[in-house]
Amino acid sequence: MSIIAFYESILQYEFLQRALLTSVLVGIVCGVIGCFIILRGMSLMGDAISHAVLPGVAISYMLGINIFYGAVVTGLLTAIAIGYISQNSRIKDDTSIGIMFTAAFAVGIIVITFLQSSTDLYHILFGNVLAVPTSEMWMTLIVTVIVLLSVYLFFKELLVTTFDPTMSAAYGLPNKIIHYLLMALLTMATVASLQTVGIVLVVAMLITPAATAYLLTNHLGIMVFLAAGFGVVASIIGLYFSFSYNLASGPTIVVVASTFFAMAFFLSPKQGLLWRSLRARKNRALVTQSNV
Repeated sequence: MSIIAFYESILQYEFLQRALLTSVLVGIVCGVIGCFIILRGMSLMGDAISHAVLPGVAISYMLGINIFYGAVVTGLLTAIAIGYISQNSRIKDDTSIGIMFTAAFAVGIIVITFLQSSTDLYHILFGNVLAVPTSEMWMTLIVTVIVLLSVYLFFKELLVTTFDPTMSAAYGLPNKIIHYLLMALLTMATVASLQTVGIVLVVAMLITPAATAYLLTNHLGIMVFLAAGFGVVASIIGLYFSFSYNLASGPTIVVVASTFFAMAFFLSPKQGLLWRSLRARKNRALVTQSNV
């Protein structure tokens, strides 16, 4: 399908309009939150939260309520439990994360397998943005507004606690409260992404656009905008290929985002592997010439 035909389909089909808007919103919210996650070295926490919401999804299905509420509750409880275990035992953060998210994920799979069909489980795990209902689209919009507003209002606090927690504590900033605020935003971003890329792949949208932006700039503000931009473009292109060639939407979006990362990894002017190799070769040539 050509780009023009895709554009005409968007104008014609309401479900495709919902899918496009939801994909763009997910790209923005995941890109913004992902910047703070990778800078804090919490990529594994993002993976944990994305998997830990599954029991909440299962319970919400069982009770007949919106999956957002159950997923947020279980995600926050998991984040609190991880912090409690690591702070009150000899177990380190990475170990407590591994224990909690695998346990929660296993419980969720058991409950969903018992209650729902394998098709439903597939869509929960890998997403299906083309089937996003109107209620989920509005929920994603609300979550995006909350996350962006929170980041805007507490940007300085997030900045200081991310790069220098010791100094932020000396200034009297509540590091733990800010940490759990970030966990709450991460949980909401994860839940908002369920219908688009699914539980298994949401961590890729949280990490990959932000990591791509990280290779291109050293300024956090610019990094946030770049990550959101990469997330949006990856979502749009992924949706195009998904709709045009009948591909799974979540994996397609993630593949596009990973392609952007690969391009930045090799071609970034400052951090790209290609340019670093060329600079190293030039420096060796200059050293050799100097010695001669």
